[in-house]
Amino acid sequence: MIDLKEICVEIEKAAIEASKFILTESQGFDINKTEKKGLNDFVSYVDKGSEKMLVEKLSHLLPEAGFITEEGTSKKIGLKYCWVIDPLDGTTNFLHGFHPYSISIGLMEYDEVIAGVVYEVSGKESFVAWKGGGAWLNGSRIHVSKVEHLSDSLIATGFPYNDFVRIDAYMKCLTYLCQNTHGIRRLGSAAIDLAYVACGRFEVFYEYGLKHWDIAAGMLIVREAGGKVSDFSGNEKNLKGEEFIAGNSNIFSEILGIVSNFMKN
Repeated sequence: MIDLKEICVEIEKAAIEASKFILTESQGFDINKTEKKGLNDFVSYVDKGSEKMLVEKLSHLLPEAGFITEEGTSKKIGLKYCWVIDPLDGTTNFLHGFHPYSISIGLMEYDEVIAGVVYEVSGKESFVAWKGGGAWLNGSRIHVSKVEHLSDSLIATGFPYNDFVRIDAYMKCLTYLCQNTHGIRRLGSAAIDLAYVACGRFEVFYEYGLKHWDIAAGMLIVREAGGKVSDFSGNEKNLKGEEFIAGNSNIFSEILGIVSNFMKN
């Protein structure tokens, strides 16, 4: 049996080390060194370098674990444990010298995320959670907000960058929420959006077209902070990001009903 609290300490150390590399490379970064994976889907040597550092460190920490990584640095399969890594969540922000961007690392045991760290690089904020251990920000316990009504909420979302099949429904939902909440924010890093829900800065985050590495750590942090997560149908298990919504427990049913109504297939 592994000590999840100690595992999180080591994950955090790995994230901080990778973040120093990212910050160093951000100075005078040449956007022309960027590669394109698809429509508006970018990767740089910084993403790849950060991921290599993380894979190396985490391989030593838990040698039997496999990896799911955004840049495919490791294809290792683990029978029980698996690391889910986004080495630079918010690459487009990074390319344009715009903050925030983050590192997201989740540890899965079979199909369940049991430990997670989201590290906001520029602000040096470390959001940490492990199963049954609560959620933490730089060593202090955090909780989702206590706001009880959607009308008093601040909402986070992300605009699709290459999957526009559902854009009309998405924009109608966005319009409704703009008119019936305190406002909408789009930061450009889903991992940070989730971390901010966990510490009460946002009441809700929703998006479609995400990947497993975008949400793995963040959804555990939200849950351990007292919040809820699901897809647009209310399913809470085996979430990979195709549809995703997170919020505080008081308004989760309300926002789920609204988003699912607009975004239903």
